[in-house]
Amino acid sequence: MKSIALPRLLLCLATLALLGAPALGQDAEARLDALLDAESRDAVDAWPPWGSSLGRERYDALMPDPSPAARAKRAQVLRERLRALAAIPRAELSPERALDARLLEHELELERASEAFAGWQTPVGPMGGPQQWILQMTERVRYDAPRRRRAFLKRLEQVPAYLAQVIQNLRAGLAAGRTPPRIVLGRVVEQARAHTDEASARDPSTHPLFRPFRDATPAEQAEAKRVLREALIPAFRRFATFLEQVYLPGCRSSIAAEDLPQGRAGYALALRRHSTTALSAGEIHQIGLREVARIEREMQEVIARSDFRAPPGTTNPFLAFLAYLRRDPRFYHRDAESLLDAYRAIAKKVDAELPRLFRRLPRLSYGVRAMSSAIAPSSPTAYYYRGSPQSGVAGTFVANTYRLDQRPRYEQVPLTLHEAAPGHHLQIALAQELEGVHPWRRTRGYTAFVEGWALYAERLGLEMGEGPRGLYADPYDDFGRLTYEMWRAMRLVVDTGIHSKGWTRARAITFMLERSALTEENVQREVDRYIAWPGQAVAYKLGELAIRRLRGEAERTLGEGFDLRAFHDVVLGAGAVPLDVLEDQVQRWVRARARGPH
Repeated sequence: MKSIALPRLLLCLATLALLGAPALGQDAEARLDALLDAESRDAVDAWPPWGSSLGRERYDALMPDPSPAARAKRAQVLRERLRALAAIPRAELSPERALDARLLEHELELERASEAFAGWQTPVGPMGGPQQWILQMTERVRYDAPRRRRAFLKRLEQVPAYLAQVIQNLRAGLAAGRTPPRIVLGRVVEQARAHTDEASARDPSTHPLFRPFRDATPAEQAEAKRVLREALIPAFRRFATFLEQVYLPGCRSSIAAEDLPQGRAGYALALRRHSTTALSAGEIHQIGLREVARIEREMQEVIARSDFRAPPGTTNPFLAFLAYLRRDPRFYHRDAESLLDAYRAIAKKVDAELPRLFRRLPRLSYGVRAMSSAIAPSSPTAYYYRGSPQSGVAGTFVANTYRLDQRPRYEQVPLTLHEAAPGHHLQIALAQELEGVHPWRRTRGYTAFVEGWALYAERLGLEMGEGPRGLYADPYDDFGRLTYEMWRAMRLVVDTGIHSKGWTRARAITFMLERSALTEENVQREVDRYIAWPGQAVAYKLGELAIRRLRGEAERTLGEGFDLRAFHDVVLGAGAVPLDVLEDQVQRWVRARARGPH
């Protein structure tokens, strides 16, 4: 009996183990889901305007909380979540769920490491801050119902308290010696003053934030004017006065991030966060110099194909060509509608080409419109607003029509490819439409991936349309593409030059003006952006180089078996991911295809 009972016992134990394995895996996945649910909820709770843009009306009346209590609570939650995540056995997760855990750990660890550098003490700059995002709240949300408009007014009534806390945070930064460089703060003061112009003070209906009430009832309009006149405009007047009279004079005169407290470590972390790589500032600088030299050679080849002829006696034909592009009226639109129509025509042409390059296209559409005049003077050439499949809101390619003499025609093709399709709109909308993944994954936005893909998308224009050079058959359009690529390559050099090699602002501006057709105003604005936002700008080129390298390796390995549409499916198929994760995914796909069949 014993000889029979032992095998039966072993069989029973094995059966129980098999039955228990899915249960164990389900338990691990349930615990991971709970963490992702909490992170998703907390992210929107921390930034209610985002909740409004997602169509969640319960956030319409709320403002972010920049208080010390909120920071302390988040710090505690962060540590608890990292402990809970570490306790989840990865071996019990499916590959897809293990990727969720890997991404969550990546983000939580970076956030914890960032705490030492007190970013809350420097919440303003020319590229962001309450002086900008509060104006933009009506850009992305349809306040088309009375209840939403009433809630929006409750949010505006909280602006004074919010700005008062921001001022306290800025004072803490002054005391700690942690401030933005003084040289970039002038634009921030201008942006804050834009809320308090005389016309809006006299008649609040001219204020940009009155826009949701233009077709409202007279009673609603009267209440909106009251809130703007009594709450928002005075609050921004106090904020602008503080910035101008107290904060700006106390800000540092140096421009390098390494001059801040713990500056060298802080800049290294910024590079790691934005690039999702371990590359040092010195390595990134050298990559940039190599790319700049390569693109300069390609630019010379394109100039030779153009109809430009340097005047006799010209000592530097390249600089003469750049001056020609900046000054000749043939390269500029006469009115804003002409500029927008050109973007729309390019977008329509691109849409017809996409099925040849992609097997999956987003269901969500996008439109092209002009940037609000209230923010255009201090904003970049264009940007993309993600839509919402859940709310039925299309994506938007927002074009700056301010100063048409700074918006050349030869930049329009690469800019459209970058901001719309196959760039930001296609990538982000596909991520939003991912099926079978946790909703948290659909909202990831790693800069190196998102911006690297958009820069790669600019280059895809070479593979669209008829004949050589595709959409860049016109040499001037092709030079525009190279100007944009050079722009991103120069960022590697200039960002690291400013923040780790002692470059001055003037040196950075001269370096860029001598190597691209970017206008002087755009270059100055760009350099100020790199000064104010250390590390962010290097992500574009590093991400694009990674995607191009992975494509080249796949083409060489697979030969005739390489399928570009399938490659794009793999790159975009998991949403935005860090570059090391992307490399793992592509290499796994290449190995599988090499084994065949496809």
